[in-house]
Amino acid sequence: MLIVMKFGGTSVANAERIFNVANRIVDSYRKGNKLIVVLSAQGDTTDELIEKANEINPDASKRELDMLLSTGEQQSVALMAMALQKLGVPAVSLNAQQCGIFSTSTHSNARIKNIATERISKELDAKNIVVITGFQGVDRNDDITTLGRGGSDTSAVALAAKLNADLCEIYTDVDGVYTSDPRIVKSARKLSVIGYDEMLELASLGAKVLHNRSVELAKKYNVNLVVRSSLTNDEGTIVKEESALEKMLVNGVAVDKDVARIAVCNLKDEPGIAFAIFSILAKNKVSVDIILQSIGRKNTKDISFTVAAGDLNEALKILEENKQRLGYSEILHDEEVAKVSIVGGGMATNAGVAASMFEALYNEGINIKMISTSEIKISVLVSEKDADRAANAVHEKFIFNEK
Repeated sequence: MLIVMKFGGTSVANAERIFNVANRIVDSYRKGNKLIVVLSAQGDTTDELIEKANEINPDASKRELDMLLSTGEQQSVALMAMALQKLGVPAVSLNAQQCGIFSTSTHSNARIKNIATERISKELDAKNIVVITGFQGVDRNDDITTLGRGGSDTSAVALAAKLNADLCEIYTDVDGVYTSDPRIVKSARKLSVIGYDEMLELASLGAKVLHNRSVELAKKYNVNLVVRSSLTNDEGTIVKEESALEKMLVNGVAVDKDVARIAVCNLKDEPGIAFAIFSILAKNKVSVDIILQSIGRKNTKDISFTVAAGDLNEALKILEENKQRLGYSEILHDEEVAKVSIVGGGMATNAGVAASMFEALYNEGINIKMISTSEIKISVLVSEKDADRAANAVHEKFIFNEK
């Protein structure tokens, strides 16, 4: 079998954990499997590198940040290859340029365009375990790019898809996908299986277990994907295309505190205003999530929306630069908010789900600031101080009682 094994930063945080992972890899290798191992940077290395950058230049270009941050994964793969060699198995470490992971040029949030597999195939044919840097690619200018936080998952799934791997295993510090973050919701329970669509929504809504773009790729190429712990031998959670019979009403509750709300006030109530705002933001690579437009009054209206907290200053700057074109009177923003979401394939065929969610929040005295819905998810914006309580209330309403 050809297996892609991805290990997160906590799984390789120190020498002891590197050898723990290395022994697991060796066990699989000695069973006759061909192995590609994708690694994140050790522990908090990426955060420490960001701190170093801020000490030198808080406004450093994204290109130079990518050059710096990519070194974290290069340390991990070199150390892992050394550990594997010490355990008596052949291994070689490769960075994105060496193994041909080509990406777009959007620094800090690039997308993989193609993977040249010749070098990887050559190393596999030589019976080597191939240890590859996650989180990074190379653009058409030969500049190093990074894929966004959590991007090593995407690296692993992309490699599995391109090489038609039999299995892609994502190893983390938890033993699978839970109905909510166990650190927030104590009654959260592990799912044995979850559909691509539900997992994609949960990942996009703040669940940290998988990078959302990795789930997109897994769904598109039908990658055999399993999420499991690097610290135990538990079975983990299978991510696959679910049948209608397997769909739960609600699979999970996600909490995202990396959110900010922006309100653009007293806009002209006329066609094209919303397009003008969101096209400017899109052109500058600022993604928008929940959107709320007020009913027009005295020929004006307000438009509120959410962005990732890290994009807030950039969004405010762009809107301020275009104030004359957009014609608003003022901009308000709120960083002390959080998004709480429920996701489930069964929601599409069951009435009253939204009402039940709102009832759970009402019973806790939690005010809803904004609402967004789709066929399989409902998201609400609440005060950040209420987020954990809201998640517990909603989880109790839908999932704990569904046991």
